[in-house]
Amino acid sequence: MKVFIDLEPTKRRNLLTLFITGLLFWFSITSLLPVLPLYIRDIGGTKQQIGLVMGCFAIGLLLSRTWLGQLADSQGRKISILIGTAVVGIAPLGYLVANSVSLLMILRAFHGISISGFTTGYSALVVDISPPKQRGELIGYMSLAIPIGMALGPALGGYLQANFGYTPLFLIAAIAGLIAFVCASQVKEELNLKSQNRDPQLELEPSRSFGELIKHSSFVIPGIIMLLIGLVFGTLATFLPLYIQETKLDFNAGLFYAVAAIASFIARVVVGKASDTWGRGLFITFSLICYTISMLLLADATLPSILILAAFVEGTGAGILIPMLIALMSDRSYLTERGKVYAICIGGFDLGVAIAGPILGTLALVVSYSTMFYWSGGLAAIALLIFLTKSSKSVRHSLRFALGKEGDVYAIE
Repeated sequence: MKVFIDLEPTKRRNLLTLFITGLLFWFSITSLLPVLPLYIRDIGGTKQQIGLVMGCFAIGLLLSRTWLGQLADSQGRKISILIGTAVVGIAPLGYLVANSVSLLMILRAFHGISISGFTTGYSALVVDISPPKQRGELIGYMSLAIPIGMALGPALGGYLQANFGYTPLFLIAAIAGLIAFVCASQVKEELNLKSQNRDPQLELEPSRSFGELIKHSSFVIPGIIMLLIGLVFGTLATFLPLYIQETKLDFNAGLFYAVAAIASFIARVVVGKASDTWGRGLFITFSLICYTISMLLLADATLPSILILAAFVEGTGAGILIPMLIALMSDRSYLTERGKVYAICIGGFDLGVAIAGPILGTLALVVSYSTMFYWSGGLAAIALLIFLTKSSKSVRHSLRFALGKEGDVYAIE
């Protein structure tokens, strides 16, 4: 990791503090993944209600993403991170007293604010600190907090719930979030975005409005791709534990998330630096292929080994797609508008997760969970087709960019 050694001490210290913050944040979030659908069921929730409650998480995301994106651009990245970590520490305490589906829906919507605040601020601050020529590498390394947190969180969450019940799990998730808040408070921003006396360099950079950005195909297409993958992820997060129970396989859902996290870790270590040389397009294409294959494997899983393989392939796709799209959006945007850009792009993912639970929860009443995962594979395949044909200014340029044959024509730097 020579890139870290070459950084100034202040930047290196900031990145290390951010990484620890991210690790605790994602541990808190993901420790609840294999447990909440079961918790909702245990207090009397139906299949449709499970989908509604889980989908409310992304509704909170959607309602807060635009505001927090603008806040990160106008008041600094740190305030957005602090809001995210505060919410992730408070929300699990609410689950301790929730005894109805309606109350859980409100709590899940509130919990969703944590992701919109943290991911927007975290991603933007990492890019602010990173030298442009090593941007992909540093984004890849700093995003390792996600798979490490996801490897530890679901495994411990499933263990605590199975052996001690829900209360200890919710308490540990809350403590992890509150420690993340303390760590985030120690981060220092080098760029004073909220000062009236801005850096002259920032004054020279344009800052397009949400309306201008959302009309530009360079941002709309990644947003659509994230919408489709959000639908896939929403299906996976909401119904995987119930699907495994339906198959009657002797398999812990937490193990699926742990294997996916390990694969994601490996992918992020390798791909970030490579994308600085080979471009983002080739790796985004590969990640969408991985998502398609993983959902088809999952839909036809008859053995625990197939579930493990599906988890590894899905984790590889996830470990590549998110960092590469963040890097792509960074390449295509100015510093003073990155909060809004991330809100648009990642907002597509939020919307996908939000509508996946309610829509597919209703469909689960008439079709099997296996069928839903087949459909998820089809959505990933559509995302791949869109990227191959619409990621650049023409079909020819899109195909060449998606296959790593040419650079990104929309890149600013």
